[in-house]
Amino acid sequence: MSGTERSYEVEGMTCHSCVAMVSEEVGDVPGVESVEVDLASGRVTVSGDADDEAVRRAIVEAGYSVP
Repeated sequence: MSGTERSYEVEGMTCHSCVAMVSEEVGDVPGVESVEVDLASGRVTVSGDADDEAVRRAIVEAGYSVP
């Protein structure tokens, strides 16, 4: 696996549909190799060489906030 692993705190996720929405949006960002969404902790971990701002934008576009 190339690139880095970054973790984001995401606010507003409350259900498994939220997890699916965030996973799909972030997974579509160029350079993302894998996405792990942990509903219990409210964290999204992204591996790959995607642009940090593009990942944040994808989370917001999915309907959630990144403090």
